[in-house]
Amino acid sequence: MSVSFDFSDDVALVTGASGALGSAVCRAFADAGATVAAADVVAPDDEDTALDADRERIHFYEGDFTDESDVERVVSEVADDHGGLDYLANIAGTWRGGTPIEETDAETFDFLFDVNLKTMFLASKHALPHLRDGGGNGSDREGEQGAIVSVSARSSLEGGEGDGPYRASKAGVRLLTETIAEENAGEVRANAVMPSVIDTPANREMMPDADHDKWVDPADIAETILVLCSDATSVTSGAAVPVYGEA
Repeated sequence: MSVSFDFSDDVALVTGASGALGSAVCRAFADAGATVAAADVVAPDDEDTALDADRERIHFYEGDFTDESDVERVVSEVADDHGGLDYLANIAGTWRGGTPIEETDAETFDFLFDVNLKTMFLASKHALPHLRDGGGNGSDREGEQGAIVSVSARSSLEGGEGDGPYRASKAGVRLLTETIAEENAGEVRANAVMPSVIDTPANREMMPDADHDKWVDPADIAETILVLCSDATSVTSGAAVPVYGEA
């Protein structure tokens, strides 16, 4: 059974767009007809980017989403350039671990909470007024709701050895998602996805002996994110959806 989406006339803002998952989400939205505002601190010409910013319907916005003034600027530019905003995908995130709490430095803690949680908080904060107004590219979204989808993690569901700050930051994403859903009921839906190990070049390099066949392709997670933005989940808000397959 095949699934297709039509996001024509809609505008989606994707943070962390230069990474493996962020670029997959940008491609999925663009393939479905959306105008994609791809935002990242890493520019498309950087050797580490996975984003094809020359692709039709993808527009790159450079900004540091741990900096509130940068976030406010980018979100305003996106809304001005495209006539509004319909969806926000909070993809920006990273992993650090390998040490117990007593050996983890404060800089690592701050870094994880900044990249994983603060970016999601700031992007959501400044996108919400536009998502309530809706109607990017002049579309008429009367009776429909804007949507936010953020990336939590399977490991956020419990404590574990060696990566406590990462787990805590991703648990924060889940809790903020539930809060945003509660505060914006009937206007903006907010959900999260929970991956485990994503099949990316970086993860393959980090774990060369793992069973990569059990890892989840970024494109499959991107498809779930589109589902959570679509009318197919119009009654779903405040959920944390597993997207870890067998990983």
